[in-house]
Amino acid sequence: MLFLIILLIIICVALGLFVLIQNPKGGGLATGGSGSNMFGVQRTGDVLEKGTWVLLTLIVVISLAVTAIGKTGGASAGSTDSKIQEQLDKTPSPSPIGGTLGTAPSAAPSAAPAATPTDTTKK
Repeated sequence: MLFLIILLIIICVALGLFVLIQNPKGGGLATGGSGSNMFGVQRTGDVLEKGTWVLLTLIVVISLAVTAIGKTGGASAGSTDSKIQEQLDKTPSPSPIGGTLGTAPSAAPSAAPAATPTDTTKK
């Protein structure tokens, strides 16, 4: 699975480069920066466009494969998840009201909030 993730990252970087190189108006890095181009503008555009579609298809296929492998959970992933789940089951969870489980919550403070003085002066 790690191999597929590394391969996916490499393909994503390559796709980014393919997209940055091509320019639909015929300019940009696809012209090579010189007057003569060994492939020609049309042929370079076709190669870059086909390469973009191939890389995009590979990204989709590898992403689905990584997801499928992750959902089935390989032998090492399943044993790790079960160990983590066992540890979580053993750990007591804190009470949402601030006390610990099995004990009564602490008494609320008996002092009421001080009343705000009223303004007796009128303008």
